[in-house]
Amino acid sequence: MKACVVDASVVAAAFFNEEHAERAGALLLAGRELHAPDLICAEIANVIWKRHGRGEINEQEAGQLLSDFLRLPLRIAASGELAEAALQLALRTGRTVYDCLYLALAVKTKSVMVTGDRRLSNALARTPLGKHVAWIGEYR
Repeated sequence: MKACVVDASVVAAAFFNEEHAERAGALLLAGRELHAPDLICAEIANVIWKRHGRGEINEQEAGQLLSDFLRLPLRIAASGELAEAALQLALRTGRTVYDCLYLALAVKTKSVMVTGDRRLSNALARTPLGKHVAWIGEYR
């Protein structure tokens, strides 16, 4: 199985039974080599906090979700090592530096960034970077 980069939207889809939750969960548990920048930790913690704030989960569930996330077999890359490439990608594509951290990691690892963000995937599909981005709804 090929390695891939997963973004926070994939993890959130699996954890909160969002659209394509089954695909996202299967990807996370497939035994594939999974990469993500360290930014994902803050993003997932923030998603959990937002869900708690909306009353969708209680404090105990929030803590359990974070523990479950931290046990995922992710190879975490330091954002500092990706920042220069991410900024250049952001300047070229008009996408956020946050998104481009994941994209820079996909380029670095010669893999595909899997995202739940269809707009991001569509925006890059017809560019040379398109081979490094896949929407979870179409990723196999």
